[in-house]
Amino acid sequence: MTPSRPPRALTAAPGPAQALGVDEPAGKSESLTTVLIALGANVLIAIAKTVAAMLTGAASMLAEAAHSWADAGNEVLLYVAARRSVRPRDARHPTGYGREAYVWSLFAAFGLFAVGAGVSIMHGVQELFSPEPAGMFWVSYTVLGVAFVLEGVSFLQALRQSRRHARESSRDVLDYVMGTSDPTLRAVFFEDAAALIGLTIAFAGILLHQLTGSAVPDAVGSILVGVLLAVVAVVLIRQNRRFLVGVAVEPMVRAAALQKLLAQSEIAQITYLHIEYVGPGRVFVVAAVDLVGDIPEHMVAEQLNAIEDRLAQSPRVAWAVLTLSRPGAPALDPTDPADPLRG
Repeated sequence: MTPSRPPRALTAAPGPAQALGVDEPAGKSESLTTVLIALGANVLIAIAKTVAAMLTGAASMLAEAAHSWADAGNEVLLYVAARRSVRPRDARHPTGYGREAYVWSLFAAFGLFAVGAGVSIMHGVQELFSPEPAGMFWVSYTVLGVAFVLEGVSFLQALRQSRRHARESSRDVLDYVMGTSDPTLRAVFFEDAAALIGLTIAFAGILLHQLTGSAVPDAVGSILVGVLLAVVAVVLIRQNRRFLVGVAVEPMVRAAALQKLLAQSEIAQITYLHIEYVGPGRVFVVAAVDLVGDIPEHMVAEQLNAIEDRLAQSPRVAWAVLTLSRPGAPALDPTDPADPLRG
């Protein structure tokens, strides 16, 4: 506790919704919509590609069918992730179930690697050594065209959501998608982007097969699609692993949160602050504070608990724990770029 401080420009406590400025809202309705759109598109595309692969015998088309079935399975897991991660906290899970989103998204990324990438690369290699005749190329082109439109619709939904949140957090779209705490948005964005690139590769491979009469370009196209999916899967696995282990919010976000916490009328200074993601758009806050004035000891806990309760009203805060600062501990300065890195 410290002596009373002079009044600041911001003396009123911020409202619950503005308590902390994490990277995106905790609500999942928009991400669920994005996942469901992607699921519907991928199921239709997977069926069409499978039929086309059986009719034409094109290796790239079979690779694309495996890709779409893997994506469809992944969307089911992402839907489970989005639903299970929003369950309220309980006595055994004080920070809630938000990290379940990363567990199920990790399963989906492994599925993309094993099924999508594995089948595509394996079939492409087999086609190189034992080429099969292909025909009815117009069927492949028709299916690829329809798939491109459907995948484009799904990708645009993910892109719209990403652009809006990136603009709100003053970041570019790719940087936001890579760093967002929402794994479902990241997975749909990268999977749909990979799908559009994969369709282009498949089209080139099938066209060269038709023009040259050689199955090699088609087989190489299948392998390239598999490599593309493997790269995307590794990126998604890495990001989900990071959030499962524990990721603190970005320094810029932490500095903004520090300023808003200091606007609480009861807090004179903050000497320690740690804000960690525990789910999509949900954080765990730990802070050491000095309270204004020299209040009796029995009232300290009441004031700290009152501030914790106020922070917990925000949908972004899963749990907040405040304690008194150590005597003599230096205060964090929200105007100093180096300070938010401490703690």
